[in-house]
Amino acid sequence: MKNQGALSNSGLVVIVISDDLAVRNSLKFWLEIEGLAVRSYVSGADLLNAGDLARCDCYVVDQKTSATSALNLIAQLRDRHLTAPAILITSYPSPSLRQQAEKAEVPIVEKPLVGNALLDKICDVVGARG
Repeated sequence: MKNQGALSNSGLVVIVISDDLAVRNSLKFWLEIEGLAVRSYVSGADLLNAGDLARCDCYVVDQKTSATSALNLIAQLRDRHLTAPAILITSYPSPSLRQQAEKAEVPIVEKPLVGNALLDKICDVVGARG
C-alpha cells in the first residue's frame, strides 16, 4: 500500500458528497481510519449552504448525487474560488463523462472502490497541489 501511514495525523480535510447514506458513511469511516478529517454532505446544495467551505483539501463527489451533476457542483465550487482538487467517483463512466471530467481536470475513480484507489488518488491530487 503506497500511502499506508502517509496521511496519519496529516490534518487533511476531505469533503465527501453523496446522497447514498451507505456510501457516505463507509467513505467517512474508512478515510478517518486512514488519518483524514472528513465532513460529509448528502447533496451539493447542503455543501454549498455550509458555512466553512474554505477549510477543505479535497472534495470526493459521487456522480449520482441528486439534484445536480457532480461536475456542475465542482464548477459551482470553483466559481466561488474554492479551488481544492476534486475527485469524481462513479460506476461505468460514459465516454462523454470521461471527456467532460478530463476537460474540467477532475480525475475519476470507478466504483466499486477497490483497494486503495481512492486514497491513492487523494494523495496524488493533494500532493500535486503542493
